[in-house]
Amino acid sequence: MLPRDAILNYNHLRYFRAIAHEGGLTKAAARLNIAQSALSVQLRHLEESLGYPLFVRQNRKLQLTEAGQMALRYADTIFRTGDELVDTLRHQSPVARQVLRVGTVATLSRNFQWEFLKPLGSSDDVQLVLRSGTVRDLIGQLRNHEVDVVLANQALRRDADTGHHSHLLAEQDLSLVGRPAAGQTFRFPDDLRTTPVLLPSLESEVRASFDLIMDQAGLRPIIAAEVDDMAMLRVLALRLNVVALVPKVVVQDELSSGVLVERYRFSSVKERFYAITPSRTFPNPLVKTLIEHATGNADEPSSGGYPVL
Repeated sequence: MLPRDAILNYNHLRYFRAIAHEGGLTKAAARLNIAQSALSVQLRHLEESLGYPLFVRQNRKLQLTEAGQMALRYADTIFRTGDELVDTLRHQSPVARQVLRVGTVATLSRNFQWEFLKPLGSSDDVQLVLRSGTVRDLIGQLRNHEVDVVLANQALRRDADTGHHSHLLAEQDLSLVGRPAAGQTFRFPDDLRTTPVLLPSLESEVRASFDLIMDQAGLRPIIAAEVDDMAMLRVLALRLNVVALVPKVVVQDELSSGVLVERYRFSSVKERFYAITPSRTFPNPLVKTLIEHATGNADEPSSGGYPVL
């Protein structure tokens, strides 16, 4: 906890910022042209002043702690503000910017990602950093404070070790969509005996639900392709004479323009969208704003931190 009489030493803060950006003491000491031992002492003084460790050593490398991540954000802002002061006196017009780092599962709908981030789309004071990958990789980045939130289409199992929260942002019925066919109606499930279908991979939760429906109907559909990437699934639905199993948000523009039509809607098969956040003492406030906007809780009072949904 920060001592009441603590006075921030900006030289210490500058040294800490160099270590964080250079990734270690050796490179930072070379950049600052001071001895590594002296730099280590200055870092220790800053940690003692703040009352929190700012780095932990993992695999012979320095990793920022949660307090270190927060300190770095403030340090960057402080020194950027100094640069802006110089720019202002030189009759330039700088803009201070907040940083939001979002990890998105590679298979997630691009349209959904945009809908979640849209409230920040016109903000000149926010810099977005978007990273995509597997759930496992992104949760690792979340744990290491490399991203502030992960967008996924499955909830993360919560236990005492992780303490992560999966916020349900939205859910949509899934549909079979395809190119319009004049004068033809689609009879589900019988027409799947002759009409090829594009499906998510076997690892998908919605795929398991679809396969169960097919088993109950005693039908083996003709699978044209199994596709993890929703953007690619949309492209194939536009190019091939098939039907595709997708949430409507994936193809909302194509449905609106009529180049794709909904052939059948499942009421019992839903795609769910989650924002996964860690339990943090210093959460990024932009994440809370976006979650509240997505869930319609923007006007409700909050006790701080991330809302647990």
